[in-house]
Amino acid sequence: MVRRSKGLRSKSRHVLQKRKRERGLSPITFALQEFNVGEKVNIVINPSIHGGMPHHRFHGKTGDILERRGDAYIVKIRDGNKLKDIIVRPEHLRKWK
Repeated sequence: MVRRSKGLRSKSRHVLQKRKRERGLSPITFALQEFNVGEKVNIVINPSIHGGMPHHRFHGKTGDILERRGDAYIVKIRDGNKLKDIIVRPEHLRKWK
């Protein structure tokens, strides 16, 4: 029997997939975004950039910026009844509207 892979991106075929017109590298402005502490953001994973990518279970979640750590941000989100701190780079974040 063959063992199934249980890597970080397993079971994420459709979640981590871009639409046809969005394929390729994203604009540099996504990486240069700045967020303030306390600001609300949405986690929208950009599959073409692997660095600073959160786990795909957090795709589509909304949270608050706690602090900046290097090039990344720490985002506090609610996962069920728990509050979790996730380290995410700005390419995977969008401002909450």
